[in-house]
Amino acid sequence: MTKEGNLEAPTRHALDWKNPAFYDRDACNAELERVFDICHGCRRCVSLCQSFPTLFDLVDATEDGEVHGVAKADYAKVVDQCYLCDLCYMTKCPYTPPHPWQLDFPHLMLRAKAIQFSQGLVGEGAKFLASTDVHGSFAGIPIVVQAVNAVNRTRLARGAMDSVLGVHPEAWMPELATRRLRWSAPKAGVATEVRDGTRTPGKVAVFATCYVNYNEPGIGHDLLKVLDHNAIPWVIVEKEACCGMPKLELGDLKTVEAHKNANIPVLARYAREGYAIVSAIPSCTLMFKQELPLMFPDEPDVLAVRDAMFDPFEYLMGRHKDGLLRHDFQRDLGKVSYHIPCHGRVQNIGRKTEEMFKLIGQSVTVKLNTVERCSGHAGTYGVKTPTHPVAMKIGKPVFKAMAKDEPDVIASDCALAGHHIAQGMANAGTPAKALQHPLSLLRQAYGLD
Repeated sequence: MTKEGNLEAPTRHALDWKNPAFYDRDACNAELERVFDICHGCRRCVSLCQSFPTLFDLVDATEDGEVHGVAKADYAKVVDQCYLCDLCYMTKCPYTPPHPWQLDFPHLMLRAKAIQFSQGLVGEGAKFLASTDVHGSFAGIPIVVQAVNAVNRTRLARGAMDSVLGVHPEAWMPELATRRLRWSAPKAGVATEVRDGTRTPGKVAVFATCYVNYNEPGIGHDLLKVLDHNAIPWVIVEKEACCGMPKLELGDLKTVEAHKNANIPVLARYAREGYAIVSAIPSCTLMFKQELPLMFPDEPDVLAVRDAMFDPFEYLMGRHKDGLLRHDFQRDLGKVSYHIPCHGRVQNIGRKTEEMFKLIGQSVTVKLNTVERCSGHAGTYGVKTPTHPVAMKIGKPVFKAMAKDEPDVIASDCALAGHHIAQGMANAGTPAKALQHPLSLLRQAYGLD
């Protein structure tokens, strides 16, 4: 370890969010100034998101080109551009702990967001957008769903969403499903024999997530079919609430705790019964793997869930390495452009979905193009009126890279990023023939209906 940079793996400190000092605005501003000064001198993360260009523009506009000349009120402009992708911490910053400078840019942004929220500076529209379980309460009610989806596609409704909720009229928005996953799937799989591996438990508890349950249940059904095909016993988690990631991004940490209190006792039971807990949305998986353990480091149930939580392809490739995954792939996938989402990258599991595509390619035709860069969507950031254009700008290199070789299909583990990319490609005149989730492509490769 040197003063110039940390050569060791970054280590994360617990988030001391219940300490009253955490919400001291002056202390937070002092830390922001310290970190901003270091970032200004480094500028290594300038290409990651809009937080860093915003910061550097503010500094460059001062009389002497130094951070101390930036007005404290303008710090919020930097904070508001951070969507907690974590890439600066996990892939770029040379000053993360154990470096003496102890930089944790995302969690400092989270602290500033939490202060904003605690002081009532977050609007009702933003709060509603982050309430994914509230949006989904209409899913599965056919007449209501059809009406809501139809209305939301009209210019009038999108104009109202812009003025009331701050949703950009041109941003892609998910539709509600006519059948929720939890209502349309069996409670358990067909396999009964538990075959534990050295890397993987032999049975799975599926955490449906708000998005898969309410918006795209087909992703969940595809996961269940793949588990059945591989003779892996599974159950859908008895009950669940939102993982809390949308509220975390808003700085609403008390509601994050409320969601934790609803989910963790249920999930901990599955963890202690020897289940792998699998979530098909990277942000939800990351919430249980990283953010909740950092917020509640002394709670054994939180840590038990962390240790049992798997990304779907992390789990399936673990089964492959255990010699317990079927390789009877039957259908060609053609040319696939695959995007690795940020919240998948920062889980430190490697490129497991890409590994699966390459495994499939040993049996059937898969011409793979992998793109590892932020799409710019970042949850509600990509749909909000002020930031949707920025999100599209951030995503431009991804849209271009995903269009390479005119793919037959594009895919991302993050369904929201996938739709964002599809929109960006269409806007650029290079649409793919189809958008599919990687789990859907895996089911197709197996030849499963």
